Amino acid sequence: MKKLSDTEVDSTYLRATKRVKDLKEFYYSLIAYCLVIPFLVFINYKTFWEFQWFWFPMAGWGIGLGFQAYHTFVNNGILGRQWEERKMQEFIDAEEKKHWK
Repeated sequence: MKKLSDTEVDSTYLRATKRVKDLKEFYYSLIAYCLVIPFLVFINYKTFWEFQWFWFPMAGWGIGLGFQAYHTFVNNGILGRQWEERKMQEFIDAEEKKHWK
């Protein structure tokens, strides 16, 4: 089993803490969305139901929540974490080749 260096351990720890922070922020936002939107529907229903304005905050906040979910759970897309690691490895390999020539 490979022993991790101090730098790798620090990097892994920082990535893990950022991941936990992102998860907490997403779930707090989701809970707030699930509590506030029904409240807005209730207010709209009790005041003037002919114009259903609650759809606007529901759609806007929902789109923002979708982007936040993508960032939290899927962010290995075109320019995600794996892409960064591949690019860094390419630069390291190029520097090593240049150094040994």
